[in-house]
Amino acid sequence: MKKSRYYPFERNRYFYGKLLTVRDFESEQKYFSDKRRLLNRLLYGTGVVTGLQVVAIDDKSVSVEMGAAFDALGREIIVPSPVTLKLSMVEGFTNNEYAKNVYLCIAYDEKGKEPVHAVANSSVRSEEISEYNRVLESYRLFVREEAPDPSSFPYADLFEETNVLAADGPVRLLLTTPRYVNPGQLFEARLKIEKTLQTPPVSLQFELSAEHFEPADEEHAHIVFREPADSQETEYSIPVLLRAGSRSNVKSALGITGQLRIGDRQVSVEPSAANTVFVAEEPVQKRLLDDYYNRTIDQAMDAPSEPCIYLAKIGLLQMGPTYMIEKVERVPFGEYVTNSSVLQRIGELERRAVTVAQKFEESKAYAQAQKELTASESASAGQTASAAETKPALAYGGQPGREEVSSGVVEIEIKNVSRQGIISFSKQGKSFFSGEIEHGLGEGNVYVTAGLENSSVEPFGEMINDSEQVYYGSVDVFKDSAYAPNLDNVSVGALVYPKKGTLRIGVKVFGATEATRVRVRWWAMKKPLKAESAPAGGALSELTSARLEAAAGIDEQ
Repeated sequence: MKKSRYYPFERNRYFYGKLLTVRDFESEQKYFSDKRRLLNRLLYGTGVVTGLQVVAIDDKSVSVEMGAAFDALGREIIVPSPVTLKLSMVEGFTNNEYAKNVYLCIAYDEKGKEPVHAVANSSVRSEEISEYNRVLESYRLFVREEAPDPSSFPYADLFEETNVLAADGPVRLLLTTPRYVNPGQLFEARLKIEKTLQTPPVSLQFELSAEHFEPADEEHAHIVFREPADSQETEYSIPVLLRAGSRSNVKSALGITGQLRIGDRQVSVEPSAANTVFVAEEPVQKRLLDDYYNRTIDQAMDAPSEPCIYLAKIGLLQMGPTYMIEKVERVPFGEYVTNSSVLQRIGELERRAVTVAQKFEESKAYAQAQKELTASESASAGQTASAAETKPALAYGGQPGREEVSSGVVEIEIKNVSRQGIISFSKQGKSFFSGEIEHGLGEGNVYVTAGLENSSVEPFGEMINDSEQVYYGSVDVFKDSAYAPNLDNVSVGALVYPKKGTLRIGVKVFGATEATRVRVRWWAMKKPLKAESAPAGGALSELTSARLEAAAGIDEQ
């Protein structure tokens, strides 16, 4: 890496009696600076780290705010305070043409500071000699009036390829394509038109030419673009959807043939500057990572001889003999360095937003199901048959990889009333059953859980909300307590008929009771068709599992 001379690393070796010279102290500083800059470049990248916004403060001046950046050699660029610049006074700005786009750039610079008298040099030279006592690591702001080569940016040729298909004065036509695609993959090529504000309206008509690719549909086979008459843009992006062929491990040249019209002038676009797209058999992400890690350190640290960062693209309008700043686009080529912790937080927020959206949709679906369940319960409240069945009140799923759940309520009549209106049972108890209930999940095995809901027989039970008590699991837990149900010593079972898609509920009652029927709530769940395709951590699966674990209750009247 002759250009930057960052390695091999050498450090001073100290020993007693060593004569230290300027070279030794400079090597001491260089050793640590070079290592830091190497890590800056390889681990973090190139671009704006924070701040450095460019703001137009009037028609001819801009302000560069405080901020920090890394250049292509890993050197830190710090702007400690806002800087106001009259554009025409900035280095690189020419006065011969005002209807154009200019680019405000920043680069690393060093300046001497604190001049002092050099005592040692005065012994060999008669005149007074001064040297700077400090070196200030600073920056330099300047203007470039030509758009940069797309391949000059770091990683520009690693993930995508961009070529200039046509250039005519201030107008450029560029084509960007991915470096790799997979067989049969639908991908996007992008045409970009760059122009100035005072350029006449542009239009483009073209066809794509490629051996192993075809347009996604007829709309993308022949593309016509016309700039709106009232537009104030300096850049237009035209997406083109393509589909890769079935062959793998082949390269294809992708170009366009057509006409670019600038006002009344016409510029031919030939496919000579075609992009190359490789159809890879392995996943694109793996191929890109392989290319990234297989680079040599020279390739990773490759940089222009005078690296800089493009802070803004400034659109100028010609106003008689002078100019006016019409538009400022910040960091036009996306040169940013993002903190890894920030990226992690953004990823967490995105995942959280997806989870919240899923849970919100689940809650709406569950609330709607609860309304249907309440309506179904109300409809069945007047039934006094031995098995007053309700239709499934809740149903989720129906898609591979997702649980299917249904729910309902059934009332089972208790017979064999004794002479004083109190039912008496032996120690073994007495069993009662419902009729067959269609659970609505179709044929096949289902998991069923059932429980008992409790309604108070007390005159003021409704007023104290006893009617809303639901008992889960074994009701014996609450026996002989203030929370005991009116009907205890009851067990519930379910019988499933997989080939019929139905089930039957049964209850067994021990001891005397005044109740004449038992109200049972049941839940049925059918596992996904393909468990491996179910979304990991899906909100629906979590919800239905929680509901099934807690689905048991009693209602006696």
